[in-house]
Formats: sequence, C-alpha cells, structure tokens
Amino acid sequence: MTVPILSTKWFIPPPRPQRVLRSRLIARLNEGLHRKLTLVAAPAGSGKTTLVSEWASACGRPAAWLSLDEGENDPARFLAYLTAAVQTVEAKLGEGVLQALRSPQPPPIESLLTIWLNDIAAAADPLLLVLDDYHAIHAKPATDLLAFLLDHLPPQMHLVLATREIPDLPLSRLRVRDQITELQAADLRFTLTEAGDLLNRVMGLSLSSADIAGLEARTEGWAAGLQLAGISLQGQQDAAGFIQSFTGSHRYILDYLVEEVLHRQPEETQAFLLRTSILDRMCGPLCDAVMRGAAGESHATAVSGQETLERLERANLFLVPLDQERRWYRYHHLFAELLRERLQRSLGVFAGSGADKAAAELHIRASAWYEAEGLELEALQHAAAAHDVDRAARLVEGRGMPLLFRGGAAPVIQWLDSLPPEELDPRPSLWVIYASADLLTGRISGVEPKLQAAERALRGAEQDGRTRDLIGHIASIRAALAVSRHQGDIVLAQSLRALEYLHEDNLPVRTASAWTLGCAYQLQGNRTAAAEAYTEALSVSRRIGHVTITVMAALGLGLIQEADNRLDAAAETYRQVLVWAGDPPLPSACEAHLGLARISYQRNDLEAAEAHAGQAIRLARMLQQTDRAVAGEVFLAGLMLARGEVSAAAAILAQAEGEARELQFGSQLPSIAGAQVRVLLQQGRAEAAAELARKHGLPLSEARVHLAQGDPAAALSVVEPLREKAEAEGLADERLKAMLLQAAALYACGQEAKALRLLAEVLTAAVPAGFIRLFVDEGAPVQRLLSKAAAQGVLPAYTGRLLEAFQPEERGERTAPAPLHPDERLIEPLSERELEVLQLIAQGLSNQEIGERLFLALSTVKGHNRHIFDKLGVQRRTEAVARARRLGLVQS
Repeated sequence: MTVPILSTKWFIPPPRPQRVLRSRLIARLNEGLHRKLTLVAAPAGSGKTTLVSEWASACGRPAAWLSLDEGENDPARFLAYLTAAVQTVEAKLGEGVLQALRSPQPPPIESLLTIWLNDIAAAADPLLLVLDDYHAIHAKPATDLLAFLLDHLPPQMHLVLATREIPDLPLSRLRVRDQITELQAADLRFTLTEAGDLLNRVMGLSLSSADIAGLEARTEGWAAGLQLAGISLQGQQDAAGFIQSFTGSHRYILDYLVEEVLHRQPEETQAFLLRTSILDRMCGPLCDAVMRGAAGESHATAVSGQETLERLERANLFLVPLDQERRWYRYHHLFAELLRERLQRSLGVFAGSGADKAAAELHIRASAWYEAEGLELEALQHAAAAHDVDRAARLVEGRGMPLLFRGGAAPVIQWLDSLPPEELDPRPSLWVIYASADLLTGRISGVEPKLQAAERALRGAEQDGRTRDLIGHIASIRAALAVSRHQGDIVLAQSLRALEYLHEDNLPVRTASAWTLGCAYQLQGNRTAAAEAYTEALSVSRRIGHVTITVMAALGLGLIQEADNRLDAAAETYRQVLVWAGDPPLPSACEAHLGLARISYQRNDLEAAEAHAGQAIRLARMLQQTDRAVAGEVFLAGLMLARGEVSAAAAILAQAEGEARELQFGSQLPSIAGAQVRVLLQQGRAEAAAELARKHGLPLSEARVHLAQGDPAAALSVVEPLREKAEAEGLADERLKAMLLQAAALYACGQEAKALRLLAEVLTAAVPAGFIRLFVDEGAPVQRLLSKAAAQGVLPAYTGRLLEAFQPEERGERTAPAPLHPDERLIEPLSERELEVLQLIAQGLSNQEIGERLFLALSTVKGHNRHIFDKLGVQRRTEAVARARRLGLVQS
C-alpha cells in the first residue's frame, strides 16, 4: 500500500499557438547542452517556464519535466517524483528505486540516489531533465540530494533548473569547470522587438512604437507585466494615457494590473479565481467541491468547474494546463499568490465570517474531495492548512493501515513537528503516532519522551476501547525499541502487554507485536515459541500488506530454521526475504545475505559464501546498517581463516572489535571473540585463546583450547554439561557442535568405541543439512576421528567427502611478499571502490559480472577500470593484475 503521486507534475506545458519566438535565448540553451547544468534564475513572471518548455519540446532530446512544490522538500518524495518524471522518457529507468520508496521503511536516500544515477548512466540515449520552480526546494536534505546528483551526474543527463532564486548549490565550481549555462533576469528581459511582437501580434493590440517603448520601460521588459498590461489595455480608448498612469516597482505594477483584470471579470468568476487559488492543482470536480456554496446558492451550480476552467484558459487568464486532456490545471504562480492575498481580504465579505475560518473551510472542502479520491497525502496537506488537527489526525491514522506505513512517514512527521504540545496533549493518539514515526525513521532518542507524553495525556482517561488500544500501541513501540537493544525481558513484557490491550481490529500493530514477541522468545532461547509467533506475524502481515513485518518475521523464521540445522528450509526462507525486500533492497536484505553466506560456508562453497557476505557488507554500508556490516566482516574473517589467511583474519577481527566497541554493539563481541580464539589457536597462542574464551564465557571455545593443549579430559568436562543443556532446551545447533567436540575428546582420551558411536550420531544428524565446515573447522582432532570412522565403514560416502575437504596445505600462513622498491609504490592510492573492482578483475570477472556483483552500471565499471589502469601505469587487465600482486593489492 502506497501514497499515490500526481502525474500532472511531470506534464510539459504545451507551446501556445500564438507566442513570441525568443531565438536568441533558444540558441544559448542549445549551446549549453554539452554542459552539466542549465540554470534559468529570474523573478516570478519572467517567462522562465514558457521559455524552457518551448525549448525542451524542440531541442531534439527526450525531455523529462518535473514541476516542484513544497512537498518535494521531503527527499523521499523528491526522489520518487524525479524517478516518475524520467520514466516518462524511458519506462524502466529507476523502477527499483521507485519500488523501494513505496516500501514502509525505504533505504537511505543517498544509497537510492546512487542506484538511480547508475540506471541513468546505463541509459542508451541522452536525457534532458527539467526541474521547474526549484525555488520551492529549501530544506537542506532536499538540496543535498540535488547537490549529490550534480556531483555525480552521468554524461547521459543534462539538468535544467528554472527558479526564482539562485539555488544553494556548488555553482562556483561548475562555473570554473565550464559546466553551467546561466540565464538570469537581464537575459530574460523582453527586448523592444520582442515586446512589440507580444503586444501587437500575439495580443492583437495596435500600439505605437512610442507606447511599446514606454510600456517596456515601465515593466523593464518583465514578461508577466507586459502580458498583464496587454490584457488591461484591451478595450482601452486612450492607450498612451493608460500607460502613463502607472509607475513604480514590479510589485506595484502587478497589484494594479491584477486589480484591473479581476475587476473586469464577472462576480462569479472573481469568486472562482479567489477561492480556487488555495489549490496547487485543480480539476473541474475539485473546483466544484471547493466552490460549493461559495458565491451564494444561486450561483453554486450555475456553471461547472470544468466549464469555468476551460473558459479561463481560452481567456488567457494565467491558467496552465497540466495534461493533454485539459483535465488538470494550475494558475501562474505569481497570479496564484496575489489571488491568495486578495482572498484573505475578501473572505469576510463573501463568507460573512472571519477570514481564517472561511479559508479553513475551503481547505476542508479540498481535503474531503482528495480523501474521497484516495489521495490521502494531499488530503492531509489541506487538513493541515486548515489547522483541522482532528481531521488530519484521522487521515494520519488511516483506514486499517496508518498513513505512516504507506510511504507517508516524512509528511506525517513534518506535520507533527509543526504542532505545539498543547495541540498534541489533548490527543494522545498523536503522541503515539509521533513516537512510532520516530522509531520508523531512526529518530530513536525521541521515541521514549513522546511515549511518556502520551501516557501523561492518558492519565485519568476512561478505560474504553480506544484508550486501551493506545496503551497497547505504546507497549508495542517500547517492545520494538527494546528489540534493537537486545533486551529480551523488556521485549517479552511489552509485547505481551501490547497484545493484551490492542484492539482485535488493529492488525498492523498487533502484527508488529507478534513479531516482537517472537524476538523475545528467540532472545530467551525458546525457539518453538518464537517460531509460532513469527509464523503468525508472517501470515497476517502478508494478508494486510505490512511489508516490513513480513520481511522481519520471515528473517526470524530463517534464523530458527538455521539454528535447528534445517539449512535447506532456511536457505529458501532467506531467498524469499530477498524477493520481498525488493530491488533496491530494504535493509533486511543484509541479514538474508548473511544467512545465505553462513549456509554456503557450512557446505564448503566458499566462493558463494564470500559473494553473499560481500553483498551483505556492501548493502549494510550503503544502507547505514553498521552493525550488520560488522557482522559481515566477522564472517569474512572466518572465511579467511578457513583459507589459511590467518594474519588477514586477525586484522579484520581487530578492526571489527574496535568498531563494535566504539558504536556499542555489545551483542557482536562474543562472536568476534569466538573467531579470535580460532585465530589465536592457529597462531599457537593457546594461553591467550584460553583467557579470551573464559573472559567472554564461550564454552565451545574453551573446549577447543583444551583439545589444542592436549587436555581432552578438561574438554569433556566443558562439553558434556553443555550438550545436556542444549538437549534440554532443544538447541539443535549447539547440541551438534557439543557432540562433535565431545566425540573428539573421547577419542583423544582413548575411548574409541564410545567416540565412534557418538560420531556416527553426529554424522547421521549432519547428513541432511550437508554440513562440512562444522567438521573441518575443528581441525586435527576431528580429522583423526573421521579417518578412524572411514576405516571402519561409518557412512563412507559422507566421511569420504569430509576428509577430502581437509586441506592441510592451506593451513599455513602465506609467505609475505618482498618489500617494494620506492620507485614501485603508487603516487596516488586506489580508492576503496577501485580496490574492490581490482580484486574482482584479479578473480577473472568480466566488466558485466563486476557490475552485477557491485550493483554498478557497466559504464561506471569501465570508468573505474580507466582510473585503476592510470594509477597503476598499465594498459591491460593482465598487466594491472600482475602489478597489483607485486604491490600487495591483491592476493596471488
């Protein structure tokens, strides 16, 4: 479920049949096509939109158009409209980005913009993208988005900005590099020849050269002033006297001329113009809804809104069509602004009440119409403009699924941020939604204060169904907050409280609470109960379209399946998560890739494991999921250790530990310590390994240390109670690991028969899942036991495969390369991305395969290749790989 967007925003205004041809400006625009940016910056009414639209329609390049307004200060909405606009030229451009933005919890904007730019770079044809009314964009996140786009703009795209103000963008840098064409107010000023063409040929006046010169001087060649003057001059007997009768700045001229235009219109038309000026865009039925009863009952239904719009367009009263069917229109922005000012002055006269109240009523009518049409975001914006908090709150709460969970998080937060506490306190439901929005968008520090504000507002309230539901919602939010902190007891208590209080019909929140309940059980080790909760959450979330909970519940199930040694089922679940996570993916895709990496590793498919881990880490970094990136680095360290790259593994683990401690990822430290114990044992540092295992309470690691120290009895004393505990709690993965170490310790103690019986049990349990690394990673103690089992014919096919997987020659450290001569060192180092590309070149991947692996366009990969070759001083791939190996940039 998503908030729909308006297609009228990317409609290029059509050229007028009668227009002034501004050849000198068109030539300058054409001349600048080889640059990155064309900036047309001039005051309102200067003819920016008309000029750019006529040029875009005839310049010979496919052109995408986007008319901006205040709503696009939300970066997600801005990017959604940018994508929809370019899709008018090529339907598939940015499709994955648009799907991600429609999800309840989209990835960070910068990562999506990177993917968006890669899609543009891969486009076959050059593209013109026009952003009209860019002055509406003022929020820093939105301006940062466009600055990022400009910095990385592919050559296939030329960007055009039409704006009233000079934008806050790195224009100086673009000027120095000759990457910008600029047209400003002085450039757009009508010349005498152009002014005469507009007034006499286009508008049908018969003014003398002196009159044209006088009017051009009064208006300073300002397009809107000339046009308004021409309308006012129609029917005037004394044109010269009229022209001499006004003086002053543009603002005063326009005030005078608009009054002249308005006063010449019938009363019904004046009322229509004033009242519909509250609309950014309008169609006939919407105008009818706003005008209902506006000019008195006798006029309310005399002429339809559609007929009035068509008449206004024919009369050239500053109305701009927004689609080919002439269904949607907007007023010239300057005209609309002045109409709104006069609306405030006149509402008391028309409505017989205060202007604020009357204006609010118009916005409420517009809101009701938008809501009936299913355009709830626009309905919310008009409700907010009317200061109708109750109506806006109802729209935000949604019908069955809150607007928050349907792609409307940013506008909901923007509205809530604008409300003072005295508006929120009487409505505790808004405090709860506010807290939920903060949680959903990562503003964690603001969640608990808002929940406490909601609880204060609920004190003394009657315990009816709505109040109880709010109490349940508060508990659900607290449970989700505790999940991120791994606070199992709090998660359980708050989840149970939420399910007790939530209304049975509140399925979105009940589903989220079922998921957090599963997390609580999983944190406590109760996998059976966790699986039941996840299954329920998955079923309901899929039915109601709650994508975030669908993915998170499926991930929970996958982790349980993996822990139960059901690797086939877990792999299928993780693959399904990747489908649901979309392309570009939700952050949850990182965990799915890590799961597939672990499963591939256990089956000794180290290449697949590395590929999935690499994807997980890249996605995690790109999506700012730092804890998942650390988990991926720890996994890669284990993979390096399996390949005998002990020092490299140690270095990665040290870096991961530092990052985990700095960012307070306490839950990561035990797994890091477990991997470090293996490294220390490989380095022959058993005492240090023993100390680390004891410090972090890692019994399996302690058993491995005892075996390495030649003390199998001590190993048995650790693993036997561990096995009993795992069996009692139904922890299949822990039980299998403990049994394997127990069998190895028994064999080392001389209890061969008992060891072989226990090993046979382990092998039988491991066969269905296809475990290999489970055995190989335990090294010589298990290898010796497997050799004995193979000799006695215990599951010969499986034990044969396991013994083949042991590669003693890979267990030693690789010889370090000789030190480099100073002349061989690089003057300019390779970037992190270039090193990634270089590693894949060394692995023999083609440019296309590298692009797919790193989520890059083919042209981007080729660009990286050029930079790498230049820095290495080579011409070909083979030379690059050879030099890189000499420099120690890739492994031999």
